[in-house]
Amino acid sequence: MTMMKMSTVSSSSSPAKTTSLTEEKNELKVKKDQSNAMVSSYWGVPRQRITREDGTEWPWNCFMPWETYAADLSIDLSKHHVPKTFADKVAYRTVKLLRIPTDLFFKRRYGCRAMMLETVAAVPGMVGGVLLHLRSLRKFEQSGGWIKALLEEAENERMHLMTMVELVQPKWYERLLVLAVQGVFFNAYFVLYVLSPKLAHRVVGYLEEEAIHSYTEYLKDLNEGRIENVSAPAIAIDYWRLPKDATLKDVITVIRADEAHHRDVNHFASDIHFQGKELKESPAPVGYH
Repeated sequence: MTMMKMSTVSSSSSPAKTTSLTEEKNELKVKKDQSNAMVSSYWGVPRQRITREDGTEWPWNCFMPWETYAADLSIDLSKHHVPKTFADKVAYRTVKLLRIPTDLFFKRRYGCRAMMLETVAAVPGMVGGVLLHLRSLRKFEQSGGWIKALLEEAENERMHLMTMVELVQPKWYERLLVLAVQGVFFNAYFVLYVLSPKLAHRVVGYLEEEAIHSYTEYLKDLNEGRIENVSAPAIAIDYWRLPKDATLKDVITVIRADEAHHRDVNHFASDIHFQGKELKESPAPVGYH
């Protein structure tokens, strides 16, 4: 009788114990969720839910839907600034000399060439934008929109790189080369921009002309079947608003159009300086990207 009573007590307390443990776990979970919510929203800057036009979740943190755009494919790719002044000729010859080691190293490996090109191309806009920003602060003056224009250029070139990395996985020695080239180029361009912005922008204009040539050759190899025309990376489809079935050829085409725009902007900036004016006197071509 006593044993039966103990057994009954034991069996009746077991569900109560289980219920108690479940409630404890639920309370811990609620507290944890509340703690996480407090951490993310304490400063009042939680990320809102961002969606595409079709209502699906926006997958990228590196750019937002309102920063995407459709490239202007009608832009003239054949334009060339004929070097007339001594500074123009120095800029033109410098860029042509820089192309020689690039051609020797990469040959027709245009994927790797493009990746290296973009690590360099993203530097001038950032350097120019930062220096103009500091000048604006020192002199208490507006920049005419040129700070924004140059930083947009730098960001756009960086997105070119992020796209190319999805397509081409750089080898260890190529990564080492990027470190060396970026270190040298950043410092050299910084000094050049401080000494002569007009020459600096002209150099970039000619660099962009070479970029257009390189991407044209890239497209030529794609059309001839030397390079497989794979599907476009998801990041490129969203950034340039490309169709879902876009291919590598579509990606290279829009990147080339971007480079043509950067060519025009930098030659324009150089022309302003050559006319003895400051950039702030001519409105910057903001809003393309």
